[in-house]
Amino acid sequence: MSFADATIKRLPGPLRPFAERHHELIKFAIVGATTFVIDSAIFFTLKLTVLEPKPVTAKIIAGIVAVIASYILNREWSFRDRGGRERHHEALLFFMVSGVGVVLAMVPLWISSYVLMLRVPMVSLTAENVADFVSAYIIGNLLQMAFRFWAFRRFVFPDEFARNPEKALESTLTGGGFAEVAEDEYEARHQADNVTPMRASRRRQRQLGASSEPRVSKTS
Repeated sequence: MSFADATIKRLPGPLRPFAERHHELIKFAIVGATTFVIDSAIFFTLKLTVLEPKPVTAKIIAGIVAVIASYILNREWSFRDRGGRERHHEALLFFMVSGVGVVLAMVPLWISSYVLMLRVPMVSLTAENVADFVSAYIIGNLLQMAFRFWAFRRFVFPDEFARNPEKALESTLTGGGFAEVAEDEYEARHQADNVTPMRASRRRQRQLGASSEPRVSKTS
């Protein structure tokens, strides 16, 4: 039994059904908290030591390590019963979704700073810091978390690929890969009906020919 499952078993009765239904969300939140600690620890360690004059570089390094850790933990723990894509496709989709999530997290801060103009001297320094914290660390992180959880389940670790590994191997990020999957589904549907597209066309022609023949009245 995993740590999350053991924790859910110890929850009070009223909370246990909700936790069992949303166990992936709980694991995803735990991974998010873990990677936040990793990001912060690496950033402040580098910023206070070897990269003291280069905080941006320290943040980039910390962010890269945190994203890699997030991919491994989500793949092997949060969504371990999902997925099935080829590894490089899955990783590429994961980092693309994470990049979009970072942009979404910046949107509330941008609105707070440049639309609502919650900056000095328009407001006090205290009000500016509070607005930055709420917009960036609360609203921004919640928005990013909601998007990433939905996108991971929908695109990166989809449930249908776990049920059908053959489609997972065929899936690619190009239009050709999706076209092959659609073609396979099209052929399978017609084979189930024992009617090929050519046979269906001939059947329609026979029906049109029969309808165009003159009918002979039975009455004289």
